Amino acid sequence: MGRFLNPDNSAFCVALNSEIYVDKTGFLSYTNKVIDTKQAMICNSRPRRFGKSITADMLTAYYSRGCDSEPLFSGRKISADDSFKKHLNKYNVIHFDVQWCFMSAKAAEKTVSYITQKVLEELQAEFPQVSFSQESTLGEILSDVTQQTGQKFVIIIDEWDALIREEATNTAVQKEYLDFLRGLFKGTEPTRFLHLAFLTGILPIKKLKTESALNNFYEFSMLDAKILAPYFGFTEDEVKELCIKHKQNFEDVRHWYDGYRLRNLHVYNPDSVVNLMLWGQYKSYWSQTGTYESILPLINMDFDGLKTAVIQMIAGGSVEIEVSTFQNDMISFADKDDVLTLLIHLGYLAYDEQKCTTFIPNEEIRQEFLKAVKKKKWNELLCFERASEDLLEATLDLDEESVADGIEKIHNQFISSIQYNDENSLSSVLTIAYLSAMQYYFMPIREMPTGRGFADYVFLPRPEYTNEMPALLVELKWNKKAETALRQIKEKKYIQAVSGYTGKILLVGLSYDKKSKQHDCVIEEFTR
Repeated sequence: MGRFLNPDNSAFCVALNSEIYVDKTGFLSYTNKVIDTKQAMICNSRPRRFGKSITADMLTAYYSRGCDSEPLFSGRKISADDSFKKHLNKYNVIHFDVQWCFMSAKAAEKTVSYITQKVLEELQAEFPQVSFSQESTLGEILSDVTQQTGQKFVIIIDEWDALIREEATNTAVQKEYLDFLRGLFKGTEPTRFLHLAFLTGILPIKKLKTESALNNFYEFSMLDAKILAPYFGFTEDEVKELCIKHKQNFEDVRHWYDGYRLRNLHVYNPDSVVNLMLWGQYKSYWSQTGTYESILPLINMDFDGLKTAVIQMIAGGSVEIEVSTFQNDMISFADKDDVLTLLIHLGYLAYDEQKCTTFIPNEEIRQEFLKAVKKKKWNELLCFERASEDLLEATLDLDEESVADGIEKIHNQFISSIQYNDENSLSSVLTIAYLSAMQYYFMPIREMPTGRGFADYVFLPRPEYTNEMPALLVELKWNKKAETALRQIKEKKYIQAVSGYTGKILLVGLSYDKKSKQHDCVIEEFTR
């Protein structure tokens, strides 16, 4: 048992001993399935606070021959898998945290040599019969061990991208580090000394031009989680169970913390949910991680359309995005899409893989964006807010003509910023139009499931405003009458979407005629 080679299971025990632990050991069913196959090279990137280190510690505790972990895993989900005992504590595991090694080495330039030397020292103690060269790379050393003993390795690297992120402009360090990783994982030889490789960090593997620096890895990320989607965070069912146990209202939790979409799953940030369950406070727990300092330099970059896109998302809208050009680092930005893609990997934005759109996932993150843009007093935001305040007031007064005129004014005034030619684009105009509502309402819920369909937008007041502000059910129509939109709200029983809401409810039908450029509005107060 060592620090880097064949560690014990104490780190995973800390997670198991915590007041709240959600069983994610089913993850091991996948790694057991791919071990000693072409799919055994895995890079699983997730944002901070999404359980990356716990996953790495779990893999180490399960595979490491330096401990006996059967009592830890018995009774958990993996124990029901046929592969459970076949792989339990059977392997030589090398596990290191690049961030920790970076700090211990005292300099970025010494990190690779520090890792190599420390692992070599433990290998020498474990395999005294093997001759080691102090000049060899770690990959060469592991190859020598396998050749002379027949034993192979599982390599688990936490915070694999620490040098990519923190030494973003240091090309020499990055080259040395990427060469180090290639020596461990690239080509035919590593397949001879590796059972499994697992990298976890915030960023996917760095691209060199258009290709991954380690193109033999299978990547699971916030853009495409594939089969591992249930293990990226807490699922909706897991959050519901926690709400029952800790006496929290699930709908309130959903409004504040839901929003990430991975495949067909709703995924929640584990750290935020755990903090809520422990302390019972609905607020942004991202503030504890220096969010303002993280996102402000990014959203203030001088790219066309970036600020408008951020404002649209703050208001509850989504924007189209091209994610394939991002180079998976912190400096190679060609346009606003690269910036937004990084924010997806950092967890500040969510991604809809089917629609190729991005959006602010929930109320918690929206609060962080609002702090950032208000600190800088964006002129664009102030302009939108002024127009929006009048519109919200007119809506609450049931002034249909003023609402139609207000939306038409916003539509025309910002046509250069918000290109529109269909109903989806009208939705973007709507979110901007009701931007000022965000101080009273949760983020609007788009296409909320209702009685017989999906309401286009549902605005629910935050708890402190339920006595003052009505819930808003909004239906949009393109080249149809506003009355048609209102009739659809009633016929499809969209009221069921807010059946638990006890305050006043306004039904709002909006339409836009492409030929006449005319906007129409019908507003009706719902009477129970």
